[in-house]
Amino acid sequence: MKVKKIPLRKCIVCQQMFPKKELLRIVRTPQEEIIIDPTGKAAGRGAYVCTSESCRTPDTFASGKWKKVLERALNMSISQEQYEQFRQNWLEMITK
Repeated sequence: MKVKKIPLRKCIVCQQMFPKKELLRIVRTPQEEIIIDPTGKAAGRGAYVCTSESCRTPDTFASGKWKKVLERALNMSISQEQYEQFRQNWLEMITK
């Protein structure tokens, strides 16, 4: 019997490979918005973040690491306003 291939993706923060279903997807939409895609099917350029505490905590935002990582992964320059909006959405999502 043929073994089904499991797609792997790399976390943009810790640079480790994980199965795609274990990661959260962040998307740059065609309207230049940054959204969190829980379904993994939204249209646009995507980047993935793992569910480990070191990658998801608010401390990683405080270090300023996220903005540069997101800009590189999504191939766009992110204004401070867009970044703050994304950060707020992210913090609301992880506190649920």
